[in-house]
Amino acid sequence: MSLITRLYQPSDRQSFIDLNLAWIEASFSVENSDRDQLENLENSILAKGGRIVIAEWDGQVVGTGAILPPHHEPGDGLKWLEIVKMAAHKDLRGRGIGRAVLEFLIEQATEVGGDAIWLETNSDLKAATILYEKCGFRHLAEHELWPTPYARCNLQMVLKL
Repeated sequence: MSLITRLYQPSDRQSFIDLNLAWIEASFSVENSDRDQLENLENSILAKGGRIVIAEWDGQVVGTGAILPPHHEPGDGLKWLEIVKMAAHKDLRGRGIGRAVLEFLIEQATEVGGDAIWLETNSDLKAATILYEKCGFRHLAEHELWPTPYARCNLQMVLKL
């Protein structure tokens, strides 16, 4: 069995949607921002200069993530990117899929000249938070928080490249 990461192809569209809906619906509610990114991913992610990463396990899509210009511009002179829609197949979690997707997203950020990456998550998603920490992301302090379009997000993290 082999795990590979690659860039999104149009044939991955439904897998991207399904994997993300699965984790969101399992613990939270699908929000308007989710619907926009999932239903209009070509316009809400790709047309904005974003990139979607796919993880495949023996030819089956088992993980996703995307990186794009952030929804908030901090105006600090850095080229910021935002990670959204990280997902791994629920039956295969703990097998390095999330790490592979995250590392490929970081490579993509570097490739497009990014200076820093911002993301938001929920503190109940402990495995995701630990993964981000292991990959060098730091938690933002209260005074550093960005506005969020998500009701479920209570934790923001950044990585300087």
